[in-house]
Amino acid sequence: MDNLENIDVSNMDVSTMSKVIERLWPKFLDAGMNIVWAVLILIVGLKLISILRKFLKKTLLRGNVDTGVVQFLDALVKISAWTVLILSLLGHFGIQTTSFITILGSAGVAIGLSLQGSLSNFAGGILILIMKPFQVGHYINACGCEGTVAEISLFCTTLHTVDNRNVVIPNGTLSNSNIVNFSANETRRVDMSVDVAYGSDLKAAKALIESILSEDDKILKDPAWTVAVDNLGDSGITILIRPWVKAADYWDVKWRTLERVHDRLTEANIDIPFPQMTVHLEK
Repeated sequence: MDNLENIDVSNMDVSTMSKVIERLWPKFLDAGMNIVWAVLILIVGLKLISILRKFLKKTLLRGNVDTGVVQFLDALVKISAWTVLILSLLGHFGIQTTSFITILGSAGVAIGLSLQGSLSNFAGGILILIMKPFQVGHYINACGCEGTVAEISLFCTTLHTVDNRNVVIPNGTLSNSNIVNFSANETRRVDMSVDVAYGSDLKAAKALIESILSEDDKILKDPAWTVAVDNLGDSGITILIRPWVKAADYWDVKWRTLERVHDRLTEANIDIPFPQMTVHLEK
């Protein structure tokens, strides 16, 4: 192959041409076989990577491993397997992989220094998976964002908000921030309040609210709910309402209870006052 430039094809006769072909044919054949083997290695490698990832997922899911850990390990195995496959292809074509790995390591140090933020995100992802402050499917509030955890990847975590938006938060920032996990426990307390006018029958108002809570099947009897006078405000008397519910029923119970309290108090002629101020004028 290296002598092709020195061959003058225009001045060759048939016998000379046949000799050149005979001399070059093994080299063309070797090059073709190398390409064929490279394609086979690529196909087999891709198939093995796919099988390995599926086996890993099934094994981890069968062992009830957290979904976030499964996603993290799957991404890590994918990157590692692709690196091995690329190095194998380079070695097949005669490229010295040892020197390539050395160059890659040196480049990795330089890239690592320039991508410190990405490395902190990677470390943050590992901390999240080890400490488990939340899992995929949990509803959390962190970094000023609130939503359901959809995915925990190598470098970031994706939240799915109630208004159908995806919020991507870097793992480094997330691991160093305050995280409120609303799904960590099976039950939650719903904190509500309503103001009634001064002069209202407080016992009747509290009994009416308690009857609303007792009628709702989604409200738990244990722990017991709380209905109590919480504040004597400028415009009215604040009644505190605190039932306990399963975490999944939080919003439904809150919205339904507030609506029922309003309707029942109105039917009982118990006023819910507007903000007001009484002014006394001296003669």
